[in-house]
Amino acid sequence: MTGDHDEDLDLAVRLLAGTPTHEGRDPLTLRQWALTAEEFGSRMAPGPGTARVVEQDGGLAAGLLARYRSRPPVVEIYVDTVDRAERLIAERGWRHWFPEGSVRAAALAHEQAHAWLHHAHVRAEFKRALGHTALRLGRRRLYAHVAGADELAAHAYARAACGLGRSPLLLTEALAAAVSCESEK
Repeated sequence: MTGDHDEDLDLAVRLLAGTPTHEGRDPLTLRQWALTAEEFGSRMAPGPGTARVVEQDGGLAAGLLARYRSRPPVVEIYVDTVDRAERLIAERGWRHWFPEGSVRAAALAHEQAHAWLHHAHVRAEFKRALGHTALRLGRRRLYAHVAGADELAAHAYARAACGLGRSPLLLTEALAAAVSCESEK
């Protein structure tokens, strides 16, 4: 693994560790779930998106870059947040990881991954890959949802689909911190 991948994996583990249902979980378990979610997401192959794309403002105030709604299938892209993320990339010197226009493309890919993860067969395959057992009866297992893992898979898919140098999770965290600091002023 490269240093950048290790750093992205560390970010993913921190996201899981900060998720309310994971307090006190073994760090190695969280790391394995993060790695599995990233691997699953990076090899996902969703079909073409059928959701209508709507661009609007108000994402910075709501803490949103994009959002997928399943009924009816709509992806909301918050252009104010996309613009702020593009400026942040330039400010931080991250253009080599996130080329011009990649924020919008990654947001669309991320939400496309969430839509794909809504399919029952994909969700079941993802739970099996994560291996978090909720119930075992003899040889049979009922696999449980791992809170936050779908977010990691969606970020990994967006990174792979858009050919990004780093996980969009890095940008998401940096953007949240920057917006938080700006709102405190």
